[in-house]
Order: sequence, then structure tokens, then C-alpha cells
Amino acid sequence: MQSHEIDYQIIGESMQMVEIELDQGETVIAEAGAMNYMEDGIEFETKMGDGSQADQGLFGKLLSAGKRALTGESVFMTHFTSHAYGKRKVAFAAPFPGSVIALNLAQMGGSVTCQKDAFLCAAHGTQVDIAFNKRLGSGFFGGEGFILQHLSGDGMAFVHAGGTVIEKQLSGETLRLDTGCLVAFSDGIEYSIEMTKGLKSMFFGGEGFFIATLTGHGKVWIQSLPFSRLADRIIQHAPKLGGSVHGEQ
Repeated sequence: MQSHEIDYQIIGESMQMVEIELDQGETVIAEAGAMNYMEDGIEFETKMGDGSQADQGLFGKLLSAGKRALTGESVFMTHFTSHAYGKRKVAFAAPFPGSVIALNLAQMGGSVTCQKDAFLCAAHGTQVDIAFNKRLGSGFFGGEGFILQHLSGDGMAFVHAGGTVIEKQLSGETLRLDTGCLVAFSDGIEYSIEMTKGLKSMFFGGEGFFIATLTGHGKVWIQSLPFSRLADRIIQHAPKLGGSVHGEQ
């Protein structure tokens, strides 16, 4: 076991958080700003990188930080370590409503690929890297489909999804979905982008120009409410500048 063996509890229904229980000397890594609360005896430190490779050196850390910068994430991660005797707890949640998905990487072949903003926290020893989609067209036209995060290790990792989460098991079938609704998929799944057929579908279908296509053998996690879709709806209904709240001119 290379990753720290942590215990956890997912709390809540529609706005979930994950509470991690640490023994003395155990560490959990998380995205900056994801922590909700922590008990006395836990200390946190902001570091460059996930700390999965202690001997990677300065150049390796800079390269890892540069990759994370491409995803729009912070180049730093926060490491929470318990120095107290006994068990101590620290909790994490994403900045928007949704569900927390617990992933046992040891049971999934050692790695999972997820959306660039889905990662929440993981046991120390988990490597958080980026994975470019093989088809360059996905980067320019597929939105969320171009840059994905790759989580690898043999411990627990936690990702966040908006709304309700559906877990699909593929056994050679093909699944098509909105690019923003894809949360994560396990090894054995091939991922690509298909253009919507027909001009009417493109401009009037309301589903966007591109559809994510997944095929193979493994698990796929889907979210009912991508944050981008929620943000677009809020912007549409926000009061216009220069107008009155009551609609008066």
C-alpha cells in the first residue's frame, strides 16, 4: 500500500461533503479552498504538487505545476496531516451543490480519468496529473472534453459532481452524452467527441455542437447538472445592467 489508508464518511444528500478520518501521521491532499473544517491536531501546509513522488526534484515539481496551470487549477495543493494521538477528522466540499463520489483506485486498476474540475481530495500518495484527449478537435470544439485529470494510485480519491450522479457499467456498449455531463470513467473506456449531425440539430437542438462518446469495458459516472449549465441559466435570469429590478425603465 503506497497511498495512506484513510477512513471516510460522506455527509448530506443534495449538498454533500466528505469527512476524512486520519490516524497519527496520515495525510490527505486537497484542492486549495476545499476544506470546510478540521479538528485540533491536524496541521495543513500548501505545497507545489500532490507529493506522490518525493524524489521528483524542483524541475519535476515545476513541470507538474505547469500541467495543473493548463487546467485552470491552482498550481498548489493543500496537505492535511494529523500529528495527534488517536483519530482526527477533516472535511471537504466543492464550492457548488452536488454529490461526492468515493473512488477506490486499488479496485479500479489503479487509475481513473475525470473532468478537470472534478477532483476534490485524495489519500496522500495519489498522483493527480492531466490527460490530453487524443483528438485535437476535442480541445477546440468539445469544451470540457479537451483536458482531463488523471488520478492514479492505490488509495481512496474523491471527486465532486453537480446534481444527481449516475454510475453506468459498460460491457462493450457505446454511451453518448453531453460533454459537460461526464464526470469520470475508469480504465478500459475510450473517450472521443462526435459532431452533432445536421444544421438543425446544431443550432436549434439545444444540445450543443458536440457529443461525448464512450465505449469499452468499465465504469462511467454522469452528473445531472454540470456547473457550466447552472451558471448559464443564472446568467440568463440575472437582472440586466441599467434596468430596474421591477422592470421599470
